[in-house]
Amino acid sequence: MNGTPRTWNRVLLAIIGLILLGVGALAMALAMIPAVARWWYDAAGWIQAQLHPLFESTTLQGQRDSWLWIVLAFLTVLLVIAMIAWAANQGKGRSSDFAGDFGTDREGGRVLINGSVPEQAIKTALAERTDLVNSITATYRAKGISTLRIRLFPRSGVAPYTLAEDVTEVVLALDMAVGLDTPVLISMSAGARSRFFRAERVR
Repeated sequence: MNGTPRTWNRVLLAIIGLILLGVGALAMALAMIPAVARWWYDAAGWIQAQLHPLFESTTLQGQRDSWLWIVLAFLTVLLVIAMIAWAANQGKGRSSDFAGDFGTDREGGRVLINGSVPEQAIKTALAERTDLVNSITATYRAKGISTLRIRLFPRSGVAPYTLAEDVTEVVLALDMAVGLDTPVLISMSAGARSRFFRAERVR
């Protein structure tokens, strides 16, 4: 229900995680295993010998360093910009406004319902339920339409379909109150508190 590209995020996070894991493992091995340190020293010398002709051939006359370093710096800047854009895209879709009617007549004023209204209304309606550990409601904007995501944390042994029916009735009551037919996503998950209550019940 948001604009975050989950698949690409997971792939990118997996790649970055593997790279960092490999770098960390190599650093530990270099510090703790002499054989790995000797291998690294020999490999670094061989790589330097292989790259030396390349840097020599790409050094302009009158310059001390290769222009490849400029290209590398430029690519690094592009990578930083791409990472900033990726980070700015996280969590997109969240909205602070739930509904609004601006009308065509300026004298008629404007009506705007903040997203906290349905969020607090649903939270209050579900607060007294003993079959729920917690509930989280958030307002999103998808394809220009206001939507709600209701995340439920039921206690162990609660029938999901019964809980979903009851929450649907709450949503229908909200729709009647605001005069809208709001798309709603209801999800259920077992959080840490749900697992804690399950463990307490077993004992």
